[in-house]
Amino acid sequence: MTGGSPLAMRCTLTFGDIYAQVLGWMAVIFVSLAAGLALMGSTRPLFALVGVGLILVLSLPFLLFAFVTTLLNHIQLEPVSAGNQSS
Repeated sequence: MTGGSPLAMRCTLTFGDIYAQVLGWMAVIFVSLAAGLALMGSTRPLFALVGVGLILVLSLPFLLFAFVTTLLNHIQLEPVSAGNQSS
């Protein structure tokens, strides 16, 4: 073990921090589903399914990136004082 002071990890993430991200992605889902339903009545309904799937698959990495970066921004490492250490 190193001679430095031990650190405690604390996460300060709340639902309010990711609320806008959740609403944004829900809007993407509803818009893609609405577009898919609009295209479903056309002569080629396969385009509707491919379009919805493509929108969802392409938006998922951006959603995960936003969640992970928000989480990492709310993780704090704080030094533990000698009186609070447990052996």
